[in-house]
Amino acid sequence: MDWFLCSQSKKSSAPFTLILILLCCCSSPSLVFTFANASSSPAFNLTTISFDEGYSHLFGDGNLIRSPDGKNVRLLLNRFSGSGFVSSKLYNHGFFSAMIKLPSDHTAGLCVAFYTSNGDVFPKTHDELDFEFLGNVAGKPWRFQTNFYGNGSTARGREERYQLWFDPTKQFHRYSILWTSNNIIFYVDEVPIREVVRSTAMGGDFPSKPMSLYTTIWDASNWATSGGKAKVNYKYAPFTSEFKDFVLEGCPVDPIEQVPSSNCQDTDSRLAEKGLSVITPAGRRAMRRFRERYIYYSYCYDTIRYPVPLPECVLVPSERQRFKDTGRLKFGGSHKSHRHRSRRQPGASNSEDPDM
Repeated sequence: MDWFLCSQSKKSSAPFTLILILLCCCSSPSLVFTFANASSSPAFNLTTISFDEGYSHLFGDGNLIRSPDGKNVRLLLNRFSGSGFVSSKLYNHGFFSAMIKLPSDHTAGLCVAFYTSNGDVFPKTHDELDFEFLGNVAGKPWRFQTNFYGNGSTARGREERYQLWFDPTKQFHRYSILWTSNNIIFYVDEVPIREVVRSTAMGGDFPSKPMSLYTTIWDASNWATSGGKAKVNYKYAPFTSEFKDFVLEGCPVDPIEQVPSSNCQDTDSRLAEKGLSVITPAGRRAMRRFRERYIYYSYCYDTIRYPVPLPECVLVPSERQRFKDTGRLKFGGSHKSHRHRSRRQPGASNSEDPDM
């Protein structure tokens, strides 16, 4: 019994609903996690803005469609172009978030990216924080990866790849990036799925310069699905991703002088007070459950690529069990470094996906 039947059971009477929930939970471990998570991760206290209040069109003429009230936006990919938008300001630290619904059906070769970057300002020493959603052939689920770079450290990719416990094409879900001077947290809904804690040993690899927030959809046929074996099929175009309830809560920086308009330490303190930069014990339990069930690649356990783990890696025995063969994992066809390209416009990624 799948998650769809469980969601439909909400329409039934109470006794029947309880029976269905129990059946669903017993037959699907991921649903046990879903229900447990719902009670352990409180909703964020967020102030949302409309698209027009914080963003501007980046590329893809005619492929960005605003709602009549300017609050929501759709990004389209067709055989002529992808599309994207960018925040109107740069930020030095902050909480960047949006409700996103991904394209459905056959989405092989697609990449929908939600990320911060300063590649245009610092082309050789850029910083970046990534969510990249990777499409799949019909009948197989979307996957996604997180990654980060600091000071142009693109030769040291820090990818992690995951599956989701829900269908991201059916409803909107919130995806968020938290970035302070001390840590980075990636969230799906209110679940923290990855935390990077800054250490002295990381040096310039920890992102430290002001960044803009970007969102794009583009053709990543050469790497996104099964290592490039499954390409975008434009018979199913246009591919549409939807966005709403944006959050840009950070320390804005003048794009010319690159001088903060306020004290960025105040931003870090405000994010901590809201509980966005501090993971509670309940949040840590939810993150552990997620990582034990849904992560399927982590550079920290890739002993061929990195015989000595990078300094921010925290090796967790319960996670490591999932990666006992990582040293033999054919990740991206090889473990050679790939030059990173910005996802402002279509281009190759620095990593490929194993067959899933």
